[in-house]
Amino acid sequence: MAARSIVQKLGNRVKEVAKNKSSSWWYTPHMAAASRAIAERIPLVDLVLEIRDARVPLSSGCNHLGALLSSSRRIIVLNKMDLAKQSNVKEWTTYFDQQNCVSFGVNAHNKDNIHEFLNFLQARVRELTKTTRSDHTCTIMLVGIPNVGKSALANSLHQVGRISAAEKGKLKHAIVSPEPGETRNISSLKIASHPNIYVLDTPGILPPEILTDEVCLKLALTGAINDYIVGKIELAKYFLSVLNRSDEYKKWEKFTAIGNINNENEASASSHMERSRRRQNDHTQDFIVNDVRGALYNAVSSFNGDLENEEDLLELIEAEFSKLRNAFRIGLQSAAEEHDDDRRHSSSSKVAIKLLDLYRTGRLGHYILDSSIPS
Repeated sequence: MAARSIVQKLGNRVKEVAKNKSSSWWYTPHMAAASRAIAERIPLVDLVLEIRDARVPLSSGCNHLGALLSSSRRIIVLNKMDLAKQSNVKEWTTYFDQQNCVSFGVNAHNKDNIHEFLNFLQARVRELTKTTRSDHTCTIMLVGIPNVGKSALANSLHQVGRISAAEKGKLKHAIVSPEPGETRNISSLKIASHPNIYVLDTPGILPPEILTDEVCLKLALTGAINDYIVGKIELAKYFLSVLNRSDEYKKWEKFTAIGNINNENEASASSHMERSRRRQNDHTQDFIVNDVRGALYNAVSSFNGDLENEEDLLELIEAEFSKLRNAFRIGLQSAAEEHDDDRRHSSSSKVAIKLLDLYRTGRLGHYILDSSIPS
């Protein structure tokens, strides 16, 4: 596979950082301390929710916690299911069920889905407390690698649970950030009454051992590993290699005409130059997103090379970057500057940042990077 060389090259970058014992990022002293704290508390809690990213249901697993995650008390929660291909999510939940692991797909930002998940958790708790006192307090611990949405899920359960129980008082909030590693301490949030149920939000922890190239890159693309380790441009190229092999772009043919109309209108509407300038700074505008989709469709559908050939694949990716500069309204200011490597790198960085943001918010389709279910 032509993408293999890309995976190996970028995976090696992550491995080099992981091997560095003084790394301020991979399995830091903070992560090591968090791992010990989690290991100490797991035997004391009633349920453990292992939060995974639905786009990487296998690669985002907490395998390093090993035997601590008893299958009878563990629930695998596939968060961010709104960003993943739904048919594949169902296949993965079926797989986990076959492995005797209870699983549940959630979107931490969908209140109806959270309400359904909370009802599911309360039913599980009632089963656990049948032989205990009715006023038994149940504790549920959330564990997972960085940036799988543990804190967002804890906040949503807390908010929906308190509203359902008609409880008064100030809502608490766990820290939520798009950057991995923001949660530093174990915090407790109440999510239900009768019986009382609390969730413990924990810091994201990476395994102490080095992962495979492919897993490293998947985690980097989904945001579990800091972008600077691999580089945004390289990550964007990896995403394009995934996109080029998928069927997602085939849905975007209708946007090619829209892009042409937008370009013509912008070229002729000189009286609206200031408004256009402001719009250029917002790459999430619908018309820009549609232009991006149209540009990618044009690039892939007109490609005559072999995607399994590394040189051909890289040539396609470079062509996509060129089209995306126009779609994002990122231009080189003069012909002379087209030969300026620094200027070209800067424009490529802007393209990469905007492209990754659109992918990570689901505007460029839904993907499952762990495409092969173990037999």
